[in-house]
Amino acid sequence: MHLARETTRSVAEADPEVAVLPVGSTEQHGPHLPLGTDHLVAEAFADALDRADSVVLPTLPVGVSDHHRQFHGTLSLSPETFERAVRETVASLAEHGTRKVVLLNGHGGNDDALRRAARTLRREETAFAVPWNWWDGYDPALAEDLLGEGLGHANAVETSMVLHVARDLVDEERVADAEATAAESWGREVHGADVGFDTADFSEGGAVGTPTAASADAGKQLFDASLAELTALVDWLAAEPFADLLPEPHR
Repeated sequence: MHLARETTRSVAEADPEVAVLPVGSTEQHGPHLPLGTDHLVAEAFADALDRADSVVLPTLPVGVSDHHRQFHGTLSLSPETFERAVRETVASLAEHGTRKVVLLNGHGGNDDALRRAARTLRREETAFAVPWNWWDGYDPALAEDLLGEGLGHANAVETSMVLHVARDLVDEERVADAEATAAESWGREVHGADVGFDTADFSEGGAVGTPTAASADAGKQLFDASLAELTALVDWLAAEPFADLLPEPHR
């Protein structure tokens, strides 16, 4: 069930136990992947759940992406603004009785803000929100076996995922260009200090990794493995009494 497609009456009658809030970013993903990669993949996972006890909220498509600002098309919110948007969206839902939420994240730059939002919501006993990154749902060894590398940026893992969920949005003629202008690893180190504050400091084209190794089949295998974990997480949340998810009392 997707909240935006329902009526106020149908949502009230369904009384969902768990909500899923997809969040991501609109930012550069090299010359070959769409700017919406992160939120489109998050949406694909939310859509694949398709269960009666949960509701999918409208996606928050702009995240914390200031480190990509030198590349055309990138949009960004401050960490404080993004955190507040997540927190207030969940709080407004909680007023209607759904107080268990998965924050389904597609962008690593959102991590810290999501953890802060979740901690505040729990401390104030408004809701229990669980940040969940799709790349944490599969065994890293699976990506290494399939693609020869772990998660980078617009690399084989992300490119495979988009080939699986939205192949028509991949500019496959530019995958080789993406790799030719990619960094081998994230960041730039000088005498033990990380001075790669922005992606443009170490990657000419915006990618990090080897996108030419990507395949739609690998993307499907990674997607299915992560979806199984997401499904298990929603199962657990649905079964847990809300009171048992609140903070421990003072000791």
